[in-house]
Amino acid sequence: MHWLDWAIVAAYLVYIVYDGLRLTKKSNEIEGYFLASRSLPWWAVGLSVMATQLSAITLVGTTGQAYSDGMRFIQFYFGLPFAMVILCVTAVPFFYRAKVFTAYEYLERRFDAKTRSLTSFFFLISRGLSCGVIVAAPSVVLSLVLGWNEVTTILVMGLTTTIYTMFGGVQAVTWTDVKQMIVIFVGLAVILYVILGQFPAGVSVSDAMQLAGSVGRMKTVDTKFDLNETYTLWSGLIGGLFLMLSYFGCDQSQVQRFLTARSVSEGRTSLLMSAFVKIPMQVLILFIGVMVFVFYQFVQPPMIFKADDRAKVENTADYVKLNAQFDLAFLARQQAATAFANTEGVAKETAKQEFIAANKTMTGIRNEAIGVFKREAKTDKFNDTNYVFPTFVTTYAPAGVIGLIIAAIFAAAMSSISAELASLSTATVIDFYRRYFKKDAPDSHYLNVSKIATGLWGVFACVVALYAGRLGSLIEVVNKFGSYFYGSLLGVFVLAIGTKRATGNGAFFGLLAGIGAVAAVGNYTKISFLWYNVVGCVVVVVVGMLVSLFETPKPAPPVTTS
Repeated sequence: MHWLDWAIVAAYLVYIVYDGLRLTKKSNEIEGYFLASRSLPWWAVGLSVMATQLSAITLVGTTGQAYSDGMRFIQFYFGLPFAMVILCVTAVPFFYRAKVFTAYEYLERRFDAKTRSLTSFFFLISRGLSCGVIVAAPSVVLSLVLGWNEVTTILVMGLTTTIYTMFGGVQAVTWTDVKQMIVIFVGLAVILYVILGQFPAGVSVSDAMQLAGSVGRMKTVDTKFDLNETYTLWSGLIGGLFLMLSYFGCDQSQVQRFLTARSVSEGRTSLLMSAFVKIPMQVLILFIGVMVFVFYQFVQPPMIFKADDRAKVENTADYVKLNAQFDLAFLARQQAATAFANTEGVAKETAKQEFIAANKTMTGIRNEAIGVFKREAKTDKFNDTNYVFPTFVTTYAPAGVIGLIIAAIFAAAMSSISAELASLSTATVIDFYRRYFKKDAPDSHYLNVSKIATGLWGVFACVVALYAGRLGSLIEVVNKFGSYFYGSLLGVFVLAIGTKRATGNGAFFGLLAGIGAVAAVGNYTKISFLWYNVVGCVVVVVVGMLVSLFETPKPAPPVTTS
């Protein structure tokens, strides 16, 4: 990297850590440390909600996903606005008035201690795994920029953020999130300008969209109903709705965000802000990935984007032969792309078909090269989707822009990692340590334990991160991890808030049944992971109500209306 890029990254990291620690207030009190004394304005909470979800996975994984598969991923978010409206009416006022630190505290009041503990335990496992994936994303960038191996980069990124989080409260996390979102928005705008500016003369944005659209990269809506297909209108509206309801309404990392708001109305407004800003922002990020795909129609991409995987096979006879074919295929595709962009009238269709054929040839050669890697490396796992965007940035972005984009990726990573670790620490201390081991202790004791818990979860996330990069597109991996648990957690809260007849045993055994059902569906069917959330929720509610029919329900505890 140029010295200017190093200066930008260094200045950003120093400032954000300093600012985060400077803004920490009342960190010697539990409510101040965990919930910012419920004092934050709606716009800060709203930006923090978005920053928590907008991890480096979104910038690295979603752009790579769009490069490989186009805009279809946007359907994943179609259920988000509906989920936010439902939560504004139900979860926000409910949890805020219940005066709880974690979403799972209420479950003991409503049901019993074992239901609270089991639900919190499954949250800890799901969020701990997801946090590991979030740590892996920026490590992809660091490994490319610094030339370090993935183990080193994961430890540097994960442990550095863990140390920062240990000494900052939720208030500090929220206000740094606000600044980080500004960096992210600026970074996205700049990188899109850079990509479009490097298109060949005569190739407009309209031409680029036609090129991408001819091979399916601009398709945003798939109306077919297929449970095995991940990104369709119906999986987004139904499966996505259940996922978003459970993530924003039952996941401590999100509940903790809106519990920091000054009032119920400001908590509601913060979620509505995310509902109406998230999809346009996601469209922009996906569009950037598609434009990177168009850029590589005119500039030759590597046959394998992940440099260390490529190095393992690039000297083998089979790879050398395929690489020569790839060079020729690229020249043919480049000529076809140029002809398609510059042709008008009746000849346009012919040029389009020639471009589609040339792109298919290149894709076939790349797939053969991937097969060579799998054979030589003796593995059936391969994925370089997460390296597409970082490779473009570090290779073709000008000095200064590289530093800004890396700062934006750091911003996304740090905001998500710190928020995840804070929520993991809060649930660990409140739902387990204070509940079972030390019920009466000064706030300073619980805060010290919380810092230790943050450190342990940070180490756990680093271990998960070492394996996450090989599991596929990071944006899909993190949502798969969540989907194994989220629907079932949602089912427990449906029983708790939506029914008076449900009992503690019903919720407890319903949750176990839901997790088991999702595991069976995941292992023995080809149903898309988005539908796991529907399966889990429905099974928990059905089994929970059946078990509850044989018991006398516990009266629901009153919730204050102040």
